[in-house]
Amino acid sequence: MKVEGWMFAAIAIFLGVVTPVYWFMSHEVIGTVALIMAFLLFAMVAVYLFNIARKMDERLEDRKDGEIFDGAGAIGFFPPKSIWPFWLALTVQLLALGPVFGWWLSILAVCVGIWSLSGWVFEFYRGDYKH
Repeated sequence: MKVEGWMFAAIAIFLGVVTPVYWFMSHEVIGTVALIMAFLLFAMVAVYLFNIARKMDERLEDRKDGEIFDGAGAIGFFPPKSIWPFWLALTVQLLALGPVFGWWLSILAVCVGIWSLSGWVFEFYRGDYKH
């Protein structure tokens, strides 16, 4: 995580140097605010990554003597298939069309959204893949 943190920190430092130069050369408010916000975004991510790196054991990717076969084995659980993302996409479509055709469609979309989000969250608590 340290390498990733230094990458974000380098961009934040660059933006921190460029922002005042931009302000003094252009005196434009919107561009300066955008650069300040970008600086804060990259600085926030860099601080987060440095904190995670400090609390975390050394990763295989960070070791100089790490080999590819050291990372072999089970990585994690990945769901084989799911219908719930389709229902959530349909919900987003209905929410977008609600103001066009009537607010009743948005209310219907919220109901379908609660149902589909609950189905996706609790997908592995029932059926074939029950824990």
